[in-house]
Amino acid sequence: MPIRSLLTGLLWTACLACAAAAPRAEYKIVTATKTGTYIQIGQDLAKWVAEPADIGLEALDSKGSAENVQRLRYEPGVKLALVQSDVYQAFLDEAKAGNADAGDIIRPLRLIMPLYDEEIYFIVRADSPLNSIHDIKNKKIAVGPLGSGTALTSRTLYQLMFGEPLPPANTQYLSNEESLARLTVDKSIDVAIIVAGQPAKLFTDMKAEARNYIKILKLDEAAPETARAKKAYFPAVIRSASYSTWLKDDVPTLTVKAYLVTYDYGLQSTVGNLMRFADSLCANFDKLQANGHPKWKQVRLELPPLNQGWRYYPPMEKRLRACIAQRAPFGAPTAAQSSRTCTEQELVLGICKR
Repeated sequence: MPIRSLLTGLLWTACLACAAAAPRAEYKIVTATKTGTYIQIGQDLAKWVAEPADIGLEALDSKGSAENVQRLRYEPGVKLALVQSDVYQAFLDEAKAGNADAGDIIRPLRLIMPLYDEEIYFIVRADSPLNSIHDIKNKKIAVGPLGSGTALTSRTLYQLMFGEPLPPANTQYLSNEESLARLTVDKSIDVAIIVAGQPAKLFTDMKAEARNYIKILKLDEAAPETARAKKAYFPAVIRSASYSTWLKDDVPTLTVKAYLVTYDYGLQSTVGNLMRFADSLCANFDKLQANGHPKWKQVRLELPPLNQGWRYYPPMEKRLRACIAQRAPFGAPTAAQSSRTCTEQELVLGICKR
């Protein structure tokens, strides 16, 4: 054997040995409350995506999107996060208002893949005179904990609908459980806003008697406030089938998109691990849909055009696009599927396929 070939073989063997000896990456993903959908999505990613890629992934609970962005930036080991799509704009608005920290935190944020819609629940007492979402103006509202995605969405949506900020005197920052208690027990608030993908554990655990205490406000398509809200949010339906024990009828509402995000990392080992994660996400996507939270069935394995400052993380984007292209012939839509009418949301997001 030529000396050169022998040396090449030895070097390759040495590289393999080094790779085998490299410690397994141990990462964390920040999600949301223990009773929400995000933490279950994080646990699914740990089991069906990270583990096959030989990456340890711990799903951590948190207050939600706003906190997750900061933990992704500053907390050791946190490499992934689940956030709501309006978080980027909220931080940019703060940056434009003169908060330099907001700009520094949000600009390196990168999208891995859009996931699913998160329904916005406007909960009131069963005997409340309020019936529609636009009735909440000037009411006492619980908007989720400070730092949560729910608080961010509540404030952003209120501003859009009514052209003015949510009055501080009418705002309480409470957990979902605390909000429902204040609403139904001491009645110190009029509305509890909760953001969660359906079916959300908080509501699936409720018994039939729940309908005697709470109801969900409906989206009124004819209201001018609804038209203004649609600049950033999208119409959806909370299905009675999701909460069959207590919800009798479907309820029209609004949604925000859930995003799987990371940071613009440049360290070679981190980039390599995240690329393996991307490969595994694509390869095991069918397992996620078959075995994970029901919301996975609403996720499409695709990377649509983005707006509002969002950008994909290039190393993972390249791997995902290559894998998606390979899968395309097997999942190509039939003629009947191709001719279907796109929803308004698909048109807005640029993911309409006809």
